[in-house]
Amino acid sequence: MSKKSQHVVSSAKGGWDVKKSGSDRASKHFVTQVEAIQWAKGVAQNQKSELYIHGKDGKIREKNSYGNDDYPPKG
Repeated sequence: MSKKSQHVVSSAKGGWDVKKSGSDRASKHFVTQVEAIQWAKGVAQNQKSELYIHGKDGKIREKNSYGNDDYPPKG
């Protein structure tokens, strides 16, 4: 079973939203990106999933994994 990743994205209404991958609705809305990142990080750690942080332009600027990743990577 794959876990849903969390995305911190700019909101059309202003501020920042945290959304599960594949979801149109925000899980939670924040005034600042820092608050959104802190909350989303906790969710991603709890779910052992990925966290994607998007810039205002929508492009991914940072990605963190909180799952059971192999280190060093295989291959």
